[in-house]
Amino acid sequence: MGFKKLFASVGIGGASVDTVLSEPNVLPGGAVHGEVRVKGGSVDQEVQGVSVGLQGRVEVESQDQETLRNVEFVKQQVGSAFELQAGAEHVVPFALEIPWETPITHFLGQELRGMHVGVTTELAIARAIDSSDLDPVHVHPLPAQEAILDAFGSLGFRFKSADLEQGTIRGTRQRLPFYQEIEFLAPEQYRGLSQVELSFVADDRAMDVVLEMDKKPGLFTGGSDSYRSFQVDLEQYHQTDWAGYLNQWLAEVGGRRNWF
Repeated sequence: MGFKKLFASVGIGGASVDTVLSEPNVLPGGAVHGEVRVKGGSVDQEVQGVSVGLQGRVEVESQDQETLRNVEFVKQQVGSAFELQAGAEHVVPFALEIPWETPITHFLGQELRGMHVGVTTELAIARAIDSSDLDPVHVHPLPAQEAILDAFGSLGFRFKSADLEQGTIRGTRQRLPFYQEIEFLAPEQYRGLSQVELSFVADDRAMDVVLEMDKKPGLFTGGSDSYRSFQVDLEQYHQTDWAGYLNQWLAEVGGRRNWF
């Protein structure tokens, strides 16, 4: 028995954890429901607590290099301490709230390339290595976000990629330590443009929409990009023709700078 306890303390023959989500699809501001299933190993162990959270893969810049780092941006205690008997199963139900700023991972039934967001589970075990689990979660856009994404599609923009970047967008309601950028390739009608980058920063009432226009090289002296930031009410978004709004902005900037 002494050797079994020793092995369990380094993760061999100890407790295992499996998280089962009732429904992996969720909207920002919603909640993910599920249960944590803890399975006892070969020896009795004292579980000090169970927690769940949200984790995203974030791009971090340092010393002119970009690296990817897993960042846990929500953590919630869902279970108190208990004694886990060898071979026994202990189930802990949970409801994890999803922040309004949580990045979108899916749109129109497709996964956004570059997005990695999941529910993390941590099992704290006395005198042993913590057991952990990660389960993907599918975050779909809010109706207001979907309306703007649809507008880009109707103008002929094509999705390129998405990522999470460490840092803060000044002048927005951002609280998380990172923000999402969704990149679109411009259609031929905007021949002076290479791509447009889109960021959403939402709360329970409205969202900030930040656009960065990236022109093609060689068409304008210098490397200046064009930005636009505006607020959208989550309930009144349908009162605006977003395709017309975006097209007008692109045409105005492109006309002033002779891009197209």
